[in-house]
Amino acid sequence: MKNLEYKGYTGSIEYSPEDSLLYGKVLGIQGLISYEGETGRDLEKDFHEAIDTYLADCEANGVKPEKPFKGSFNVRVSPSLHQKAALLAKEAKVSLNNFVAEAIRLRVQKS
Repeated sequence: MKNLEYKGYTGSIEYSPEDSLLYGKVLGIQGLISYEGETGRDLEKDFHEAIDTYLADCEANGVKPEKPFKGSFNVRVSPSLHQKAALLAKEAKVSLNNFVAEAIRLRVQKS
């Protein structure tokens, strides 16, 4: 397992040799939600508790919880790569957005 998953949130798994402790943070959101544990089970339990606490706090304060990985993001590339991608997309009669999404999908499938 490379990441933890719970209620649509993904959490990292890291190890601190100085503390002999596993720790992580929720990925794909601007806020910081962190958790820790001495064992994998402890880490996963604290991750679940951190998410549940975050969601309960949001509800109690009338705040909409952040949703991770919304499906849109900015990508910065060189002007020449931008031009090549735009021209290839036009040639394929697809939008640049669809062209880039397909390129990402193909790369992700390889991993």
